[in-house]
Amino acid sequence: MKVVVIGGTGLIGSKVIARLGEHGHEAVAAAPKTGVDTLTGEGLAEVLQGASVVIDVSNSPSFEDQAVMDFFRTSTTNLLKAETEAGVTHHVALSVVGTERLQESGYFRAKQVQETLIKESGIPYSIVHATQFFEFMKGIAAEATDGDTVRLAPVKIQPVVSDDVAATVGRTAVGAPLNGLVEIAGPDVFRLDELIRKGLAARNDPRTVVTDEHARYFDAELQETTLLPGPNARIGKVTFADWLAQQQ
Repeated sequence: MKVVVIGGTGLIGSKVIARLGEHGHEAVAAAPKTGVDTLTGEGLAEVLQGASVVIDVSNSPSFEDQAVMDFFRTSTTNLLKAETEAGVTHHVALSVVGTERLQESGYFRAKQVQETLIKESGIPYSIVHATQFFEFMKGIAAEATDGDTVRLAPVKIQPVVSDDVAATVGRTAVGAPLNGLVEIAGPDVFRLDELIRKGLAARNDPRTVVTDEHARYFDAELQETTLLPGPNARIGKVTFADWLAQQQ
């Protein structure tokens, strides 16, 4: 089976490529550095020749509201059109748990547009909703930092390691299209402020985490369970404590 991975040179994409290759599939990385640009359409027709499945794990280079909306709308539209012309029979996209509840955020509004385009495309699809990756904790801290203070809400979060996300994306891609969602989360639930506090302490980062019920998360105010998956989520195996130990 030929599987084209859009964003195949990134964190998740490279792991998906490796896993699919181990199971005997022809996995092709498609990204600007391999000559495929979903924003312009360059290289799409060529890379999709003979492909049965397309996995989209690409991300916007900018999180600015208009830029991220333009990225997901344009790239997804171009990709779905090229897939239709190439006869692709399964489109798999990676998105985020809670996207529909985070619509105050420009980033998540753009992800919602991406998901809607996929659902309305007529191509059989599967959408994988992942909780935030352990590897993205630095990004959450950076976005919430003002000077030496990191302001975060005391809400629940169930982060997951990128390897477990990649495994779920790969398994989903080689299965029958769901025409719906599957969720993947880590094994442990934390409070967001406490999780980032642990992560900073493990790296001897001197910033202070301040608990603030109204602290925004990428411009969205959070409720207690906004970031949590539903009861039927797949659960990864690697704990945050084990992952931290591996990093050190």
